[in-house]
Amino acid sequence: MDHRALIASISAEAKDRLQMRSDAAGLRHLVLYLLVLFTTSTGIAVQIPLWPLLILAQGVLLVFLFTLSHECTHKTPFRTGWMNDAVGHLVSIPIALPFTWFRYYHLAHHKWTNHPDKDPELGGKPRPDSWPSLMIYLSGWPYWSGMTSVLISNAMGRIEAPYLPHRQHKAMRIEARVLLAIYALAGASLLVSPLVVSLWLLPVLVAQPVLRLYLLAEHGLCPPVANMLENSRTTFTNRLVRFLAWNMPYHAEHHAFPNVPFHQLPTLHDWTKAHLKSTSEGYSEFTSDYVRSMER
Repeated sequence: MDHRALIASISAEAKDRLQMRSDAAGLRHLVLYLLVLFTTSTGIAVQIPLWPLLILAQGVLLVFLFTLSHECTHKTPFRTGWMNDAVGHLVSIPIALPFTWFRYYHLAHHKWTNHPDKDPELGGKPRPDSWPSLMIYLSGWPYWSGMTSVLISNAMGRIEAPYLPHRQHKAMRIEARVLLAIYALAGASLLVSPLVVSLWLLPVLVAQPVLRLYLLAEHGLCPPVANMLENSRTTFTNRLVRFLAWNMPYHAEHHAFPNVPFHQLPTLHDWTKAHLKSTSEGYSEFTSDYVRSMER
């Protein structure tokens, strides 16, 4: 059964329940996430004993804001529409991911998932297939250089990708200029205090490999087919990772039915688990499988 047949087999009443958004669920998750981030940030800022050990935790919390931004592109974390947009724009700042641009980039990814030429996440290039290319990927260099190029191009009005609607070009130009201005101010703050380095720049650089391995599992080693239960991977993992990633380890479920909010994905999994084609028992298993695939 492919994803279309599976979703069609779910009753209308069950679909309605699955698609129910909740401000309470979204805010509860967000507040807890921000409390943990505030705790690590405070520990670094006041330099508690062994505070450098918090750098990785701080970085993981910051880079995994990507998964919240991703959810906001689908307008699913919160029932109230403006909250999805506001949070999406705010979390774009620490990860240099312009939200309006990302929404349409990501919609194109959903339309052409894992297509070697049309999926913008692939950009016509293969995933890492050797140790050197994997190390470059894990460093985050392709991401940071790519986002720098996107921000500069958008700020200058050079917005050419066919999946970016012309009616949104002005908004993309404005958001790029605002983000670049914020980063200029952050750079200027170094003249007064080095906190921007220890609270933001160093953590997001150190934690990149964690996010990159997580993202590689979403579609890596999955075939370029139309069935979302096959071209996307569900990774069975612990509650901490599911919390950090807003339940996105249920990634095949998400691609099969993108309108389902994060807090309903475990329930959707009950419908899909017998039909999943690409799964891994944890990220260590996936990573081992990926490394073996490179060595063949």
